[in-house]
Amino acid sequence: MAGLTGRMSTVVKAKVSKLLDRAEDPGETLDYSYQKQVEQLQNVKKGIADVVTAKKRLQMQESSLQQNVVKLDTQARQALASGHEDLARTALERKNVAQTELQSLDGQVHELEDQQQKLIDSEQKLRAKIEAFRTKKEVIKAQYSAAEAQVRISEAATGVGEQMADVGLAMQRAVDKTENMRARADAVSELEAAGTFDDVTQLGSGEDDIDRQLKQLSSQPAVDDELSKMKAELGAGSTPEAPQISAGEGSQPSESGQA
Repeated sequence: MAGLTGRMSTVVKAKVSKLLDRAEDPGETLDYSYQKQVEQLQNVKKGIADVVTAKKRLQMQESSLQQNVVKLDTQARQALASGHEDLARTALERKNVAQTELQSLDGQVHELEDQQQKLIDSEQKLRAKIEAFRTKKEVIKAQYSAAEAQVRISEAATGVGEQMADVGLAMQRAVDKTENMRARADAVSELEAAGTFDDVTQLGSGEDDIDRQLKQLSSQPAVDDELSKMKAELGAGSTPEAPQISAGEGSQPSESGQA
């Protein structure tokens, strides 16, 4: 079961990878990568701004402490001059605390300055890297567009593209239909010349060639009988001036005429 699951997972991943490969546009991918790098650069700049802000706050505190040290020193001198040694001692103690804090702040400021400089160096390197990537990106996009256009032109010229393949199939279907129509027309003409088709005027009579031939054969004796009767009648009532029927017609004089 585990082997079947692993195989199904591999097949699904392969299918998804193939679909993603077909859907991926190199230009869009490069633009997205460039956008992400620009976002990283903005984050570095924001980090630099945060460090500078923190350094400025410490420097402000440092300046305030320096002013306080000067103030406490002045107060200690005034107190000692006026004979208040205890007040002078208190002022000097506060001055020492302020100086200790001032030294600590000075160290923190130096650390922030070092961090700021490192971030600035990183920002400059990243900026140069992004600028180089942007130039390379535009070159690759231009090359890809040119190659894509060349492929389309080549496919159109050679007829191997999908659209040209459809055009070729449509043309072949048109040629096939034309050939079929020409063959059908030749067949109809040949059959018509051979007398295979019935006369249009005979359509609807319900008779075919066999019926008409049989009808013609059955009507021929009746015509011959009627012709014989007409010859007999003309022979019986004829006068000397009447035209005689030629012997070629096969008529014989009646018995009454011989008498």
